[in-house]
Amino acid sequence: MFNQIFTVIGPVFAMLVIGSVLKRIRLIDDDFIATASNLSFRLFMPALLFFSVFKADLGTAFQPRLIGFFYFATTLSFAIAWLWSLRRVPRRHRGVYVQGAFRGNCGVVGLALAASYYGDYGLSVGGVMAGMGVFLVNILSVIILSTYSQTFDAKILSVIKSIARNPLVIAVITGLIGSLLGLTLPEWVMISGDYLVSLTLPLALISIGGSLSLHTLREGAGLALSASLMKVLVTPVLLVLLAIALGFSGRDLGMLFLFLASPTAAVSYVMARAANGDEKLAANIIVISTLISVVTVLTGLVALTTWGKI
Repeated sequence: MFNQIFTVIGPVFAMLVIGSVLKRIRLIDDDFIATASNLSFRLFMPALLFFSVFKADLGTAFQPRLIGFFYFATTLSFAIAWLWSLRRVPRRHRGVYVQGAFRGNCGVVGLALAASYYGDYGLSVGGVMAGMGVFLVNILSVIILSTYSQTFDAKILSVIKSIARNPLVIAVITGLIGSLLGLTLPEWVMISGDYLVSLTLPLALISIGGSLSLHTLREGAGLALSASLMKVLVTPVLLVLLAIALGFSGRDLGMLFLFLASPTAAVSYVMARAANGDEKLAANIIVISTLISVVTVLTGLVALTTWGKI
């Protein structure tokens, strides 16, 4: 069972390692990573989400109960991290700590794991979950960073407008509309889309791997480790147990686990810098949570499979 599961999810983490190695031996550099990340966000990921949702059966891809619980779980993990930080994290680090402890990399790592583990089902359902989740995580991040930053004062309305222009959100919504209306696209468009989709996850994962650096762990590793364990171990266990109690099982429970247990999103570093927060702490959380998630995701899948829940 261990070998079977690792065969499925191993390639996802292998892409992260390859990206890190390529950066280390200087086959890729910061300019490449910046360009690839921009392309992934503005072209490849939207194409992946659009075509995966567009081609999926709408009754399968859009699941209000699953999305609703994912929203609830994300909000609850945010609240748990915030409450935990009130007495244990210095005020100047609190905003970055909480964001790192709840904001998962669902759009790349979580989606890649879901697609690898559940195939087209994971890609279509995960695409909707990731796209719809953009609304919530951005609003919660702005709330926590604004609360503990003296310079960052983004208004919720401006954040909502920004989210409405987010390419990932637009891709999911247009894909849902196209699927709902039963629209068809020319075959050459669909084939071109397949080319774009095939590039998306490997390029995005390699870019993330290339951006990871163990050199950032020199300072503040204790807080970063605490936030990382909160992100990839503590809250996923609690929330998955809650999901089981509420009747989730099978593929839906597996999807929830993979998304909730995904490591901290790389964009949290960008948000921390914009808020004039502790960017080193943000970088540390990303690195440590990604490394730990290799073990926690594999262990969680083995445990849930052995338990007969997925």
